[in-house]
Amino acid sequence: MIGRWRTVVFDTRDPRGLAEFYAELLGGTVTEEEPDWVVVVDPDGRRLACQLSPEHVAPRFPDSAASQQVHLDVLVDDPDDAERRVLAIGATRVTEPHHEDRFRVFLDPAGHPFCLVFDVD
Repeated sequence: MIGRWRTVVFDTRDPRGLAEFYAELLGGTVTEEEPDWVVVVDPDGRRLACQLSPEHVAPRFPDSAASQQVHLDVLVDDPDDAERRVLAIGATRVTEPHHEDRFRVFLDPAGHPFCLVFDVD
């Protein structure tokens, strides 16, 4: 082993707002905050940080000619309930046709894609 997992970091124009979104999505808490760096820790100790990037441009997902930069797969038990809840906290559903028998694709408030994943073998 070379190292251990520390943090996934997302660029955003609004670190606090994006951190609050992920804290609600993942059941985490905001544990560190600076003007340009906000950290969320989930109940299992995994960290996600939101870093100020004033010039951040959201990925053009699902544009196949552009990179999605990064995305998270979030495991859920009830995809309908999870969809309702992520939309209520600021996510946007990606409406491009996908084979969504095991996942649904959304964008966070900064435009990063993430999937609600269910029915995993």
